[in-house]
Amino acid sequence: MKKIALINDLSGFGKCSLTAAIPVISVMGIQACPLPTAVLTAQTGFENYYCDDFTERMDRFTEQWKQMGVSFDGISSGYMEGAQQIEKVRHFLDVFQTKDNLYLLDPVMGDHGKPYAMYSEQMLSGMKELMNRADVLIPNLTELCLLADMEYEEMVSHCNEPDYVKKVEDVCRVLMQKSPKNQTIIVTGILRKKDGKEYIANLAVSADESYYIENPYTGKGFSGTGDLFAAVIIGSLVKGLSQTQALKKASYFLQDAIEEASAQNVQEVHGVYFEKYLSRLL
Repeated sequence: MKKIALINDLSGFGKCSLTAAIPVISVMGIQACPLPTAVLTAQTGFENYYCDDFTERMDRFTEQWKQMGVSFDGISSGYMEGAQQIEKVRHFLDVFQTKDNLYLLDPVMGDHGKPYAMYSEQMLSGMKELMNRADVLIPNLTELCLLADMEYEEMVSHCNEPDYVKKVEDVCRVLMQKSPKNQTIIVTGILRKKDGKEYIANLAVSADESYYIENPYTGKGFSGTGDLFAAVIIGSLVKGLSQTQALKKASYFLQDAIEEASAQNVQEVHGVYFEKYLSRLL
């Protein structure tokens, strides 16, 4: 059975991170191997939560797995508590990353033009280093701008222009030129208006192609949808699907779950009811 190492936090409430990724990877017929960066009573969008930082325990996972002689077909990293954890992930990659496996980086640093509380310039510098080791990079638009040293407001000021998506693609290609890897960048959560309606889109860009897919925007941003999206992407790619096939599968899996949660006025911090749609990944 193929195996994917999932480096992310574990939240008791919020349906995000490991809670979201493990069932997705598992139903796709791949063994999910979690390495927690933190254990939280609830994801950080809740007003109150307790966070147990796992920074000092991350290397224990790496060393124990090294002693076991295991290998991974994929490695995925998401939420990190700060720059020190980036060093732990770099060490994990030194031990387990090979030319034959796939590393997906979700550079969790901010959203909607604002950085998260744990963000720092040191963290951004570390993420840029991890970015150069990633086969697949999945930033939202805020994180793309941070990595590219661009102003978010300047980028989104073009959202109503016909060539807006091309502008986002151009930024991706500039980043790809800096990477030593043959890299794919998938930008999530691209909001745009067209014919008086709002859409939310994802854009996949690789050296020889790009693929864009959009859906009607419900006006809500639910916890964990990015984690679910990333899990479907790496699971699909590890199973041999193309980036276009992976993007279509992730969009098909998530869209109805998002629309259902929006229609039922589910609180955004609680995430979507994705479980009923897992059969779409079989």
